[in-house]
Amino acid sequence: MTEILPAALPFDSTRLRNYLHNHLPAAAGGMHLEAVGGGQSNPTYFVTFDGGGRYVLRKQPPGELLPSAHAVDREYRVMTALYGTEAPVPRTLLFCDDRGIVGTPFYVMEQLDGRIFHESAIPGVGREERAALYDAMNQTLVRLHQVDWRAIGLADYGKPGNYFARQVARWTRQYQTSKTRDIPDIERLAAWLPDNIPPGDDTAIAHGDYRLGNIMFHPTEPRVIAVLDWELSTLGHPLADLGYNCMIWNLQPDQYGGIMGLDHQALGIPTQEDYAQAYCRRAGRSDRLLPFHVAFSLFRFAVILEGVAGRAAQGNAAAANAGEVGALSADLAAQAVKVAGL
Repeated sequence: MTEILPAALPFDSTRLRNYLHNHLPAAAGGMHLEAVGGGQSNPTYFVTFDGGGRYVLRKQPPGELLPSAHAVDREYRVMTALYGTEAPVPRTLLFCDDRGIVGTPFYVMEQLDGRIFHESAIPGVGREERAALYDAMNQTLVRLHQVDWRAIGLADYGKPGNYFARQVARWTRQYQTSKTRDIPDIERLAAWLPDNIPPGDDTAIAHGDYRLGNIMFHPTEPRVIAVLDWELSTLGHPLADLGYNCMIWNLQPDQYGGIMGLDHQALGIPTQEDYAQAYCRRAGRSDRLLPFHVAFSLFRFAVILEGVAGRAAQGNAAAANAGEVGALSADLAAQAVKVAGL
């Protein structure tokens, strides 16, 4: 369900309306904006016109941003490249880097009709459907990783190879830049992870934030119709995406919607081991998900949430609960230390 929010991040809607009138055929008549809640990254709006146009607009948050953060241009590029492949995405319509329209760069994509589940336990559906939804999420991740990134023009979308070493270094720097306090567990992980990278180094399009809340399902069928929020995407190791997708088995329901401690069998949710094995079997992988992959993902997400806390302190966070969510960074780092066995 869409949450209607107050205009916490205002911009001149008249300029936007005139711009879209001139660039999108169906953007005719009066314009209506609705802020979409739930995310902590790029402010998102439903944009509808009396003439029938229905769009989604994503923009950068206002204020000073960390280098490479909130790259809406990368979101637009990867979705444009993926449209029509086996990895389902909305159709992108335009990108605008003129800050005079809404204050930051933004892009517009089609608005799809479907279901997004923000709780990993997926309340309100039956056990069999819940199992099918998890299976569809698993299968869609495989399909994404099997896309030929060179063939669709993304050969320069990231640096192939040495992914984990580069990422640990990047997020360690990000933590030092954005931290609001010292979190010893993050520093322990930053020291442990580089020395424990598993062998093997293949490359795929890595979504970077692959979780249930960023997936849109068909209105009535357990079928994925779109993967959303590509802000953190790059060329990376596919098991990094799988490890991130499996974080929920290692987090409590009050820790960003985890499912630890729930009765998975009664809910129809697979175990983490069964879910990861299904992915590897479908992907034809001979290796498996290791504690390193999940610990790395928890470390990375802890740093991301610390950045959310920093933006909340500066007053330019995208969501009203950013400070509360950002405070979870220490909890996630502590859980990563447990997963790593430190």
